[in-house]
Order: sequence, then C-alpha cells, then structure tokens
Amino acid sequence: MAHWFSRRQFLINAGLSGLALKSPLLFANTPKTPSLSPITRRIPGTNEAIPAIGMGTWITFNVGDDEQLIAQRTEVLKTFFDLGGTVVDGSPMYGSASDVVGEALDALDAHDRVFAATKIWTGDESETRQAAEHSRRRWGVERFDLLQVHNLLGWQGHLETLKQMKSDGEVRYIGITTSHGRRHGDFERIMEREPLDFVQLTYNVLDRESEDRLLPLAEERGIGVIVNRPFQGGSLFRRFQSEPLPEWAGEAGVSNWAEFFLKYIISHPAVTCAIPATSKVEHMKENMGALYGVLPNPEQRRRMADYVRSL
Repeated sequence: MAHWFSRRQFLINAGLSGLALKSPLLFANTPKTPSLSPITRRIPGTNEAIPAIGMGTWITFNVGDDEQLIAQRTEVLKTFFDLGGTVVDGSPMYGSASDVVGEALDALDAHDRVFAATKIWTGDESETRQAAEHSRRRWGVERFDLLQVHNLLGWQGHLETLKQMKSDGEVRYIGITTSHGRRHGDFERIMEREPLDFVQLTYNVLDRESEDRLLPLAEERGIGVIVNRPFQGGSLFRRFQSEPLPEWAGEAGVSNWAEFFLKYIISHPAVTCAIPATSKVEHMKENMGALYGVLPNPEQRRRMADYVRSL
C-alpha cells in the first residue's frame, strides 16, 4: 500500500475527527503508556522481547468500506499502541480486516510501531510467496515480522517456502497455527521435527488441552507461543461477566474479568503473547491492563481455574 494522502485517508481522518467532536472524552481519556513497564516475553532463541498482550483482528476489523467504522477501529489500534502493544495478528480469511489494518497504520503513521503477523491461507502450496506479497500490500508494511501457515492448510509446501523466505530475509519469523483445539496430534508432530519460531493455538481458562502436551513441548523445543481465542470468542464474558471476581483477585494482579482471563494465560511460562480482539476502545483499555502489574503465581493460577469451574 502506497503511503500517500488519498481521498480514502482524508475520509478516515475526517471520521477520526468526527469521533472526537461527537465524543471528546473518548480521545481526551485515551491513556498514554503507563509509567510501569509492560510485561514482555522473549522470543525463544533470540534477544528480542515482545509485549505479552497483542491484538487479533478476526471479525472486529472486518468492516468493509465504512469510513466511520474504519476510523473507530483506527482509534482502537491507536489505544493499543499507546498502551504498549505491538503484536497485531491477521489473516487473509478475515475479509477486509487486512485492508482496514493497513489503512489504520497509514492514518496513524505507525508502520514502525507494529510487529506485523499474518497467515498463509491457500490450498495451493506453490502460492506462498504470492499470498505473502498480497497481504504485504494490503497491510502496507515492508515485510512481515511473522508468517504462519493458517490451520495447517497446505503446511508442508508452505513451510518449506517460508523457511527459504526466512533464510533470504523476506520474513523474520515463521510458524504454524491451529484454532478451536483442532488437529493437536498433527500439530505436535510438526513441532517435534520442524524448525519453527512460533506456534499459534487456542488456550484459555476453560480450554486447557494445550497444557497437556503442546505448551510443554513448545518450552522444550524453544518455540514461541501465541494464544488465540483467549475469551472463547467472547463467550467467557457472556458466562462470567455478571459473576463477582474472587476476593483474592487483587493479590493475583486482577481488577476485572478481562485481566483475569488474560493474566491466567500469559502467566503460563510457555506463553509468549495472547491476542484478544475487540472493536471497542474501552475494552481495549481493559485488555491492555493485563500487560501491567503482577502476574498470578502457580498456586493462584490453580485457584483461578478452580474458581471459574465452580461458577
């Protein structure tokens, strides 16, 4: 995506200004990065650290050509960056989300602030480079930090090409993904034999199958872990938002349910980053609260899982 001031960008910026005029407190109250240092995790095998809370774009950034909605998602992304986030994850299968991310990055002039991660999603294993280039243009980045084979579709051919692309400097890190707890057996076998930098998988306080083998294997093999569906697509809030937090939540660094769910995840020693998605600035602020303060210890994590099961 060219970095020029198009009519499209004018409309998006006008939409941002319109949001500020309609809701001046929205912009005035968007916090700057807190004085506390964000919680970071080192990418295994490197000296590079990334914030432990990232941002997903599934559903939330798939808003088509609606300038007002694009402007609002741009403010969500701005809040994410202001509160210390860098990792943004996407996929070609998320409709217009890649284009909206690209337009938001342009509007914010934030290409140097993002750790850009997307996926290869095509059954044609000869199309890896073309798919990556198409996504790169949509995002408007020079190159991706991380390219992942989405849900193992055509993984053998794609992964071979991704390894060569990494060797050639066309991408920094490579990996594979799965979601909804699918194909864990295949995932494990690939992790055991392939030189992966990252895996992306589903893990949350209720979906804990990954704790049995995949998370320990990632630690053993020195593979970074990105966690998708940390809120079960929002169902955790629908089930538990009306329930009180346990009286000991503050001891675990938790002040709301978003922090409860996210701090449970990122306190696992194998997890590098969780990528919750949201379309609302206020929810982004809650999510990013999990990036600061203390994390629950192993005993507190056990109590968190037990508490949720008891409700």
